[in-house]
Amino acid sequence: MESVAYVGMDVDKEKIAVALVQDYEDQPRMQRVIRNRTEAIEKFFGEVTGRYDQVLACYEAGACGFELHRRVTAAGAGCMVAAPASMPKKANDRVKTDRRDARKLAGALRNGDLSPVYVPSRQDEAGRDFLRLYEDVKSDLKKAKQRLLHFLLRHEIRYEGGQNWTGKHWQWLRSLEFDSAIAAETFQEYLSEITRLEEKRTRIATRVEALGSEDRYKEAVRRLRAFKGIGTLTALAFILEIGDFRRFARAEQFMAFLGLVPSEHSSGEKRRLGSITKAGNSHLRKLLVEAAWVSRRYGAPSKRLIRERSDVPAHIAGYAERAGKRLQKKYWRLVHAGRPPQVAATAVARELSGFIWGAMVGATS
Repeated sequence: MESVAYVGMDVDKEKIAVALVQDYEDQPRMQRVIRNRTEAIEKFFGEVTGRYDQVLACYEAGACGFELHRRVTAAGAGCMVAAPASMPKKANDRVKTDRRDARKLAGALRNGDLSPVYVPSRQDEAGRDFLRLYEDVKSDLKKAKQRLLHFLLRHEIRYEGGQNWTGKHWQWLRSLEFDSAIAAETFQEYLSEITRLEEKRTRIATRVEALGSEDRYKEAVRRLRAFKGIGTLTALAFILEIGDFRRFARAEQFMAFLGLVPSEHSSGEKRRLGSITKAGNSHLRKLLVEAAWVSRRYGAPSKRLIRERSDVPAHIAGYAERAGKRLQKKYWRLVHAGRPPQVAATAVARELSGFIWGAMVGATS
């Protein structure tokens, strides 16, 4: 009879608590703490794989990324990176230690209670990190602009010329003078930081466009750019974060993965639906909601959209056109029914995710 070992790993940046169990065992056969270094990991799994016919390991997705997965598989063991939300938890379990968590992971892996997360290739992971860098720079730029506006407000300096951060607003900012030399210096530091971040954002955005035109991603990016509100950044984010869209059998599963389906608390004959679950990938969910706000205004296709759709098969272009019209109608139907605009946009984002899934798996009929 084939012997199978299940290894749970509780990981931090310096050490890994490991626990090994077999079928129908409550207590681990082996439990120890090893250093989170390549040589220690190779030594441990070299020892374990020599004793058992099959070794399956798992750890929770977290800050340490996927390099541990690659090290374990290179050592000859199977490895799952588990979604933290899938870890079974008891309400009366108030004791938490690294060793205990490793035992629980091993048992959950043996029992089939864990859900795996997608493990990207090193190339895809590098691209994903670059997209997240762009989002970080956008966030830093937004904060820098807020700091400058708050500084001006404290000095009772207000712009009355309309929208902020337009060409006129920049001219006005550069014309400001201060009575205090230190106040003028503070203002210039704030302004130079905004300028630096805007130049950095532009530089990274240009690189993102170049990344999307690479042969590896070009065809998939074109498909997604056929939808109104989806540019290269959003398209690449979905491609790199999801990987194989076919791992979702239905559009509803993809919506649930993105946390866009309603929560539910039903009992007996009563059915109660709540706000969306917000489970899964928050980054993709945010991008979808941003695209949904664009979808609510769907007129004649722009020149950019016409050009994008000319680069994809006719059935994809028609599918994206039908999606745009349907999403616009859905948004305004919900708004006219009295739903808040934010709720309507979230509902549109959920339906847009279904269209994205259809375009990527070929379910466009």
